Amino acid sequence: MDRNLFSLSALSRAVETRDSAAMRDFYAENARICIIDRDHPPSRPQEIVGRSAIAAYFDDVCGRTMTHKVQNGLVNGERIAFTQACTYADGTRVFCSAMAELKGGKIASQTIVQAWDA
Repeated sequence: MDRNLFSLSALSRAVETRDSAAMRDFYAENARICIIDRDHPPSRPQEIVGRSAIAAYFDDVCGRTMTHKVQNGLVNGERIAFTQACTYADGTRVFCSAMAELKGGKIASQTIVQAWDA
């Protein structure tokens, strides 16, 4: 990937094939991910800071038996947004909406909002 050119199709491919090594390469060294979901409300979001912590997060997520489908993605200058539909082997579904800021072709900060089946 060109250092200054972000590829939504390459990110989608990495997400959908559960390729955690490829996923970590999309993030800047000091990137930050903020996750808001049923366990981490807006007043106490989960914060993941730095590429090594982000790599560990994606190793965990990509190691789970589930499917991921990236939908409705767009890149607009230094911002990207996409939704993601996930399904665990037991049928539990998760919907994710992500918005990120790019710097130098890498994700510098990202906010993820997740909704889970009850």
